[in-house]
Amino acid sequence: MTTVRKLEPYEDDRGNRILYAGQHPEARIDILFVGERNTLVVDDSARFKRLSVRFDANDGTARLGTSRGRAIETSIRVGQDSTVTFGDGVSTTSVLLVSAVEGASVTIGDDVMFASGNQLRSDDAHPIFDVRTGLRVNPARDISIGSHVWMAREAVALGGARIGSGSVIGYRALVTGRVPNNAIAAGMPARVLRRDIAWERPHLSLTKPYYKPDASTVTRSEEFWALTVDDERGPDTGSMPHITARTSRGGSLLRRVRDAIRPR
Repeated sequence: MTTVRKLEPYEDDRGNRILYAGQHPEARIDILFVGERNTLVVDDSARFKRLSVRFDANDGTARLGTSRGRAIETSIRVGQDSTVTFGDGVSTTSVLLVSAVEGASVTIGDDVMFASGNQLRSDDAHPIFDVRTGLRVNPARDISIGSHVWMAREAVALGGARIGSGSVIGYRALVTGRVPNNAIAAGMPARVLRRDIAWERPHLSLTKPYYKPDASTVTRSEEFWALTVDDERGPDTGSMPHITARTSRGGSLLRRVRDAIRPR
């Protein structure tokens, strides 16, 4: 077990590596290598206020792109055969928690804006088993976040979440399935509330003009001004796909969980 506390090129006799050629100012850096053949790749221009990466096992990879605005704060867990990827221009307001284990991947596109208290968790951290079959009911699943996505305060994406580019995930939303591009999704579990939307980064109070009644008051990110496209499965409907076991009475565990959390 080795802990690296400075962001600089590194390689050890177990095949663990840090690939980075930049000059990073003082920051809180904690990179833990427990296993073998793990790789951290950091863009030379990336900036961090806090970077914590824990490689728990073997053959894990983390790739971190360029920063935008304030320095990034993130805590990342990479498990066996797993991958975490940050695109370019990702920003965080506070510490972003990311976990990918059991061969899962967490992929974040370019120009994604995270608020405070966000988490991306491919896994539930602990296994749950069906008592009749002994099989796992909560396997780790991939997470994919497109480019130019805004994750509002305390929004969380769990395994199986797929968020299309240009979308907005609302306050304390829990995403467990698909959200299409250019849509607003909110709730627990998240549901699509509006389609055919576009958002921009300028703050309502910190950036002039202080009233922004229409799109003429901002510079458009033209690439992400698009109509929503739903695939054949439709938008996210609040499903919890990572829970798959069935009960002996013929109904799915998924349906029972869904019924339990449905508003009455």
